[in-house]
Amino acid sequence: MPLTITTATADDVQVGALLLRHMQTMQAESPPESCHVMDPETLFGAGAVLLAARDGDAVLGVGALKPLDAQHGELKSMHTAAEARGRGVGKAVLRGLIDLARAKDMQRLSLETGTSDLFAPARAMYRAQGFEVCPPFGSYHLDPLSVFMTRTL
Repeated sequence: MPLTITTATADDVQVGALLLRHMQTMQAESPPESCHVMDPETLFGAGAVLLAARDGDAVLGVGALKPLDAQHGELKSMHTAAEARGRGVGKAVLRGLIDLARAKDMQRLSLETGTSDLFAPARAMYRAQGFEVCPPFGSYHLDPLSVFMTRTL
């Protein structure tokens, strides 16, 4: 069965569990001053739209688009379930978020991710989808544990 990308909420038990797993992984990987993960309540409070990748009833991945302004969006909470990695789930969610940003007439998408080996596959995926390293954006500051990336739409 092919993956489907749908709008989601943290009220969905599987989505909530995957967001919690993402938060725990990020908090375990980064010291508090370098950890920029947002809990679901804060994420939705910031106006984010969450997408979920599903294989039938199973949620395999999530990602969010948070507006920074009318023309600039930030990718947040990108996470693929460990058991689904290597199946193109992250790429499918990313493409869905790019399509969503375009539908909202955004001109740019940016993201912050980590520098450790854990984040190497994500950085490679973003580069393959046209993202390039950039200076910090929004309220971010230079951090040796962060990589900032952006692309125009």
